[in-house]
Amino acid sequence: MKAAVYTRYGPADVVEICDVEKPVPNDDEVLIEIRAASVNALDWRSVSGTPFVARMAMGLGKPKFTRLGVDVAGVVEAVGGNITQFKPGDAVFGNARGAFAEYACASESTLFMKPENVTFEQAACVPVAAFTALQGLRKGKIRPGQKILINGAGGGVGTFAVQIAKTFGADVTGVSDTRNAEMVRSIGADRFIDYTREDFTQRAERYDLILDCHATHSLLACRRVLNPNATYVAVGAPFVRSIDVLLLAIKCFVLSWFGGRKLGMLLARKNKEDLATLMGLVKDGKITSVIDRRYRLSDVREALAYVQQGHARGKVVIILEDDAT
Repeated sequence: MKAAVYTRYGPADVVEICDVEKPVPNDDEVLIEIRAASVNALDWRSVSGTPFVARMAMGLGKPKFTRLGVDVAGVVEAVGGNITQFKPGDAVFGNARGAFAEYACASESTLFMKPENVTFEQAACVPVAAFTALQGLRKGKIRPGQKILINGAGGGVGTFAVQIAKTFGADVTGVSDTRNAEMVRSIGADRFIDYTREDFTQRAERYDLILDCHATHSLLACRRVLNPNATYVAVGAPFVRSIDVLLLAIKCFVLSWFGGRKLGMLLARKNKEDLATLMGLVKDGKITSVIDRRYRLSDVREALAYVQQGHARGKVVIILEDDAT
């Protein structure tokens, strides 16, 4: 079978589409024939090996796991002996290591049945980005009626965050660039700030929660536009050096000691309960995947490079058939 493989760290060009052995599920796994997968910042960071501290888990000199992709949607081809929830032919979505391939194995606990009214492409966009959005909003203790600002509302996490925040009954302001204004409003934002024209940290408005998908403003500047006892949560940042991660964590900790405002970072964790919540929202049409571009598996390097630029509008999808529905 074909799969995206990388054996050394570097730019997207180090990724190759290779013929590899088709995986065989163990007793607790499901073998999926993949129809669609989506690209996350996690993927290009894995290829580049940045920040360096992440190599403690990925492999210091070279990657331990050479297959790419996490978000997946497809059809169950085979199941292990202990599997009770799925059978061959079931359409599923969730997380599977090595999702940029024709087939991948996944744990039963990381998958859900795909709703019939949701395409494979749409379903493949949900797991990592929507997990991050949901858990970030929960970390910020989101409540009905709160004024929430989402910085990076036009990106993969941001587009889900806008929609999820609205299901909580929040008043949402989305921050993105000019080309995303109409789209961000169309998915539920009550107000839109074009960062190419205005700096939200210089405005008079104050917020109960800031969900920051970019962390390009200083924490002090963001703190100034928080209401008393409000919360700031960073769910994404342009980390290059390992020290950048540590510095942001220290700054959040120190600034949280003063004035009642809480600042923190989120490292999203996948779990069955959150995936069930998100599946319900998708099935009911309360959240939908905003898809910017679609690439074939053979063009995965171009997809990674595009996402790394940081200007993707919603999600980027890898498709493995002509009609990934």
